[in-house]
Amino acid sequence: MKMWKRNLVVCWFGMFVTGIGMSQIAPLMPLYIKHLGVANTSSIAELSGIAFGITYIISAIFSPIWGNAADKFGRKPMLLRASLGMAVVIGCMGFAPNVYVLISLRVLQGSITGYGTACTTLIATQTDKEHAGYALGTLSTANIAGSLIGPTIGGLIEEMFGLQPVFFITSALLLVAFITTALFVKESFIREDKKPLSAMKVWNSVPEKSLTIILSVTFFVITLALYTIEPIITVYVTQLSKNTSHIALISGLAFSASGLANIIAAPNLGKLSDKIGAHKVILIALVAAGLIYIPQAFVKNPWQLMGLRFLLGLTLGGLNPSVNTLVKKITPTSIMGRIFGFTISAGYLGVFGGSVLGGQVAARFGINYVFFITSALLLLNAVWVYFKVYKKYNLN
Repeated sequence: MKMWKRNLVVCWFGMFVTGIGMSQIAPLMPLYIKHLGVANTSSIAELSGIAFGITYIISAIFSPIWGNAADKFGRKPMLLRASLGMAVVIGCMGFAPNVYVLISLRVLQGSITGYGTACTTLIATQTDKEHAGYALGTLSTANIAGSLIGPTIGGLIEEMFGLQPVFFITSALLLVAFITTALFVKESFIREDKKPLSAMKVWNSVPEKSLTIILSVTFFVITLALYTIEPIITVYVTQLSKNTSHIALISGLAFSASGLANIIAAPNLGKLSDKIGAHKVILIALVAAGLIYIPQAFVKNPWQLMGLRFLLGLTLGGLNPSVNTLVKKITPTSIMGRIFGFTISAGYLGVFGGSVLGGQVAARFGINYVFFITSALLLLNAVWVYFKVYKKYNLN
C-alpha cells in the first residue's frame, strides 16, 4: 500500500475515534451529571450545556497553537500527543467524583486536542496533487461522522453496559488510534530551525487573505448548520412520534443520519472537486443544503426527518473536502498547519454556535424556525461564495 493511502487509513480511524470522543457524552451528560449527585433539573440542564460546550470553545483556542507546533515539530508527534492525551483524559472521566471534576476534565480534553489539525496537515502535505482532493475528502468524513455518530454510539454503549463504560470503551479506542499511529503513520518531515512566526507574520504570509477568511467562515457555517438541530432533536422527534418508546435511539439515528451520508458522499465529491474545481462544488453544495433544510420543518414523522437529514449529509459531504482542498491550494506548506488550525477552530466554534443558536431560536420562535434560519444562513453563504469566490478567482 502506498504511503499516502496507509496514512489516510490510519488518520481516518484516529479522527473518527477522536470525533466520537468529543461528542459521545452529549446524550449522556444529563444522566451522568445526575449520577454524580446533582438533583435539581434546571442545574442539570445548565451544567450539561457548560460541560458539553466548553470542550469545543477550548479546542477552538488551542487548534491554531497545536497547528503551529505541527509545523515546527512534525505532524506525527502531534497525532501521538493528542490520541494518548485524550485516551487518558476520557478514561479519567469515568472516575470523576463530582460534576466539577468532570467539567475540568472536559476543559483539559479541549486543550489537548489537535489530532484533526495534525491529520489534515499531514495528509495535505504528504499526498500528491492528483490524489489530494480524494484524500482530504475521505479524511473530512472521519471527524464529522465521529462527531455526529458519537451520540448514538454513546447511547448504545450506555444501554448495554451503563454510563461509566462509555468513557472506558472510548478511551480504549483512542489508545488503539495511538498505537496504530505510532506503528503505521509515516511522515517525511524536515524541521526548519527558524524562529517561530508570530500570528501577524503568519497572516502576512497568506497570499489569499480574503479567500482564506471566506473559507474559514464557510467552514463555520457548515458545522453550525449541522449542529443547530442538536439541542432540539429529541423534542422534535417526540412531537413527531405517536409513542414515546425508543425516543433517545430514534433521535440519535436522526441526528447521525447526516454523518452516515457524509461518509458515503465526501470521497466521491472530493474526486469531483479535483475534476471540476472545489469552488464549484462548494457553491452547489451550499445551495442544495440550504434548500434541503426547508422541508425538515414540515415533516410528519421521524422517518421523513431521518431521510432529509441523510440527504443533507450527502450535500454537506461536498463542502468540507472542497474547503480543505482550496486551503491546501492557496496556502504555503510552511504555514499550512497554522492555517488548518484556524479553519478547524472555526469548525469547533460552529459546533458550539450551532447548539446555542438552535436552542435560542427554538425557545423564542419555535422549532420550525431553526430550519428556516439555518437554511437562510447556508443560502446567504452561497451568495457570498458566488460573488467573492466563484466569479472572482480562477481556481481550476
